[in-house]
Amino acid sequence: MALSARQRRPLPSEASSSSSPSPASYTKLDKPKRSDGGEEADKGLTWALPLFALGVLRYMSATSNIIHDCDEVFNYWEPLHFLLFKSGFQTWEYSSQFALRSYLYLLLHKVVGEPASWLFSEEKVRVFYAVRIFLGLLSVITEAALVVALSRKYGKRLASYALAMLCLTSGCFFASTSFLPSSFSMYAMSLSSALFLFEKPAMAVAVAAIGVILGWPFSVLAFLPITIYSLIRKFKQSFLAGAITSIVLLALSLLVDCTYYRRWTSSALNLLLYNVLGGGESHLYGTEGPLYYLKNGFNNFNFCFILALLFVGVLPIARKKYAPDLFLVVSPIYIWLAFMSLQPHKEERFLYPIYPLICVAAAAVIESFPDFFRDKYNPNHNSLLISIAQTLRPLVLGLILCVSHARTFSLIHGYSAPLEIYKHLDYHDHLGTGSVVCVGSEWHRFPSSFFIPDHVGQVRWIDDGFSGLLPFPFNSTLGGTSAAPPYFNNKNKASDEQYLQDLEKCTFLVELHLQRPYPYRGSDLSTWEVVAALPYLDRELSPPMYRSFFIPYLWQGKNVFGIYKLLKRIPK
Repeated sequence: MALSARQRRPLPSEASSSSSPSPASYTKLDKPKRSDGGEEADKGLTWALPLFALGVLRYMSATSNIIHDCDEVFNYWEPLHFLLFKSGFQTWEYSSQFALRSYLYLLLHKVVGEPASWLFSEEKVRVFYAVRIFLGLLSVITEAALVVALSRKYGKRLASYALAMLCLTSGCFFASTSFLPSSFSMYAMSLSSALFLFEKPAMAVAVAAIGVILGWPFSVLAFLPITIYSLIRKFKQSFLAGAITSIVLLALSLLVDCTYYRRWTSSALNLLLYNVLGGGESHLYGTEGPLYYLKNGFNNFNFCFILALLFVGVLPIARKKYAPDLFLVVSPIYIWLAFMSLQPHKEERFLYPIYPLICVAAAAVIESFPDFFRDKYNPNHNSLLISIAQTLRPLVLGLILCVSHARTFSLIHGYSAPLEIYKHLDYHDHLGTGSVVCVGSEWHRFPSSFFIPDHVGQVRWIDDGFSGLLPFPFNSTLGGTSAAPPYFNNKNKASDEQYLQDLEKCTFLVELHLQRPYPYRGSDLSTWEVVAALPYLDRELSPPMYRSFFIPYLWQGKNVFGIYKLLKRIPK
């Protein structure tokens, strides 16, 4: 009886099975060393491929990206234009009375914009694209670091899947070169996550502080998981790195704000007070339902977004592979989505900080497909289901990339007319200086003063029924950046001074002509002649599926298009 109770010696087949790591405990570090390459062969992807692939795609984004939000133009491109060329539109947030926007963030871009303005003094539009290329470069560096970190910790396959989606998903393609603090926080999120995976927690916390203070203060919630866990791992180093970085940036921000607003104030504090403690009235600028971000996430990431949300479902199966580090990296997806969905005012750009994490989470799910079907007692056995799951991985990835391209193509070719139409003003310098470009209901698609050549005297708004407050030109007489003009308010109430009353002063007119039962000013051919016209996708009359995604042979025929026009007044 005593002998029968002893543990028997395992059979050779059982010994080999039990010594193999289970799928739940497998990591890249469990791979056997290669005899021909040693440790060098186990380092995963090198920097060359991510830098090259992301560099090509981000350059394409910089040169072809549309402007998705008028806030990008009036709160960032226009103040930057004023810093470089002493002209541009000012919003109420930049009034020294409210001082909600940081000039420190603008100065980061002025470092690139100023040399470009010297080089392209007569072609301001090139300065615009130079700044965009700089934004793309920041995206390339930070996302390449994330891909390399994933490769070294989890292997080439997962990193390659993430790289493909970072390059081609529509959300990352467009957000990467948008001049917005939320995009800057996205860069910081990529780099902070990479440093965390590189096991450099102190540097990860420092970069998180940069993303929050120099970028978007509200993104602090998205950086919390990595920051807290870094403090747990190495409290002293992480705390000091975060504290020193925060103090330096806050002091620098305070000095810069004081210089430009000409009073002691903190734009970061003012923004938080306005939106949180002061009961900010962001709902004045539009509200959306609780499913807005889910719909938006699918439009920009299609099936990649669904897979990213399913990451928590994969975690029990691949717990030892992805927990805790990768789970901590992608956890801001759920925190941020939940928090932002509860806010009444919603905008697409608010999700930018978590865009790279969506790609990482989806890549992890795709890489784990075979793990769903492995026998935990015999993990090396490749069943038919495992073979099918392995085959599905490139197929699902290919589907995501194809649908992403369809989305990108549709947006660029459907909505790029505003960026292109203003470039035609360059061909009318014979009219001399002092001409006036008038814009009515299309004010929110104005691509910025970088597209207005020097021979155009000014851009003016004309009344087409909009009842909110519009931007005014920076008033140098009142003090420029330090001015607190009386026509600004924080209630989105229109000012009597914002519209041009004498329409006879309009030299040019920009209008979008749609199939609507009301007349357009530009329809009067005795007063206006068309000097440029481009198609523009009519969102209201086009079917949602066909307008959102390019489907060959159907996109052009199924969608309805208006005509974006630049018109010139006919001399009397």
